[in-house]
Amino acid sequence: MTRSLNTILLVEDDPTDAHLLQRAVSSRARNCRLQHAADGEQAIEYLNGVGPFADRLEHPLPQIVLLDLKLPRASGFDVLAWVKSQPRLRNLPIIVLSSSDEPADMRRAYAAGANSYLVKPSDYRQLAALVASIETYWMKLNERPLLES
Repeated sequence: MTRSLNTILLVEDDPTDAHLLQRAVSSRARNCRLQHAADGEQAIEYLNGVGPFADRLEHPLPQIVLLDLKLPRASGFDVLAWVKSQPRLRNLPIIVLSSSDEPADMRRAYAAGANSYLVKPSDYRQLAALVASIETYWMKLNERPLLES
């Protein structure tokens, strides 16, 4: 198993949410490495392997992306559309992790190609359990084509 198979890219602008997710990954998904992009443009740069993310040993392609929708510089919907338009990234699983439980946001995310839509739990224990479930399903059970580096 290569390092990239254990990488999660978290696209989250809220530092508190990012910290809690990092903590949850560290405690419940120990075989995973969390990379963080603080806005939509940074996520696209990371996935494209440009600028500060050009070193693929330090910033490997992720196995999954946890994507917030309401982001500065480029929204989660913009990131989702960009990823799905890239032939080499088209099969990258995108899990929307949003505080929005609005049906319109859910419909729009799925229509744009999201593989899953999860509402952020407000309780840390629920968040940690969610992270463990994500790791079990997306990194252990789910089979998908490999991405190009």
